[in-house]
Amino acid sequence: MTSTESRADRFTRELSELKIPDPSSGRSSLWLRLGLTMMLAGPVIGIIAYFMSHTTSNPLVQRDAIILAILGVSVGIAGAAIYLRYSLTGFLRFWMARQSFEFAAISDRIEKGDRS
Repeated sequence: MTSTESRADRFTRELSELKIPDPSSGRSSLWLRLGLTMMLAGPVIGIIAYFMSHTTSNPLVQRDAIILAILGVSVGIAGAAIYLRYSLTGFLRFWMARQSFEFAAISDRIEKGDRS
């Protein structure tokens, strides 16, 4: 490391040496939008199933509506899980980079003998 290289430059250089794939690809935002869409579609499917079951007295149609309602709940829960996973990924990636930078700063201070 040269003495003119800042910590931010060193951090950027070390990240490029790790060969981590670039998180800025659109795939993450695609999954985020898909999860949000599924999370919103779940209750809509449930409402459709509710009206489907209450507009008929045929037990076969009502049982189909029950299956549709269960599908709506499943789609909503899966969408929430996908949305939560990809929304937390960005935050945790930032948090990990910040922690790494702070640990590097602490180790630099310890190496220089500054204990404060």
